[in-house]
Amino acid sequence: MQYEPTLSRAELIDFALNKYFARVDAKDMEGALACFHDTALFCVQTAFTRHSGKAEIRRMFEDFFGAYETIIHRDFTCTVDEANGRITASFTAELHDAAGQVTLLNNTNFWRLRPGSDGGADGVKFQEVYVYMSGANVLV
Repeated sequence: MQYEPTLSRAELIDFALNKYFARVDAKDMEGALACFHDTALFCVQTAFTRHSGKAEIRRMFEDFFGAYETIIHRDFTCTVDEANGRITASFTAELHDAAGQVTLLNNTNFWRLRPGSDGGADGVKFQEVYVYMSGANVLV
C-alpha cells in the first residue's frame, strides 16, 4: 500500500538522520519511539527477526541501549523515493560496549513513512523499517 507523500526529499533525509538516528545515538527512548506509528513493523531481514508495534520496538531499544555505552551511526548514503514516502540509507554503525570492545557494522535501512491520523507532515512516522546488517544482529 502506498501513502500520500507529505515530505520532500530533504525532509525525508532529515527525519531519518536528524530525528531518528540522532535520537537513537543519544539513547533517547521517547524521542526514538516518537518516530514510529503505534502499529509499526521493525524487521532485521538478515536475522529473520520482527518487532511489531511500539511495545516490541521499545523492548528492542531497551536491550540495544543497555548493551552499548556509545552508539554512533555515521557515513550515510541516502536514496529517496519522494513520491512514495520511502527512504533508504546505507551507513556505518559503530558500537562501543562497557568492556571497550568496538563493533562496526555496515548496514542498510529501508523505511516506509506514512502520515499520522491528521494527515499532515507533522504526523509522518515510520510504518515499516527493514534492516540489513553486515554482522550479528544487535537489535534482538
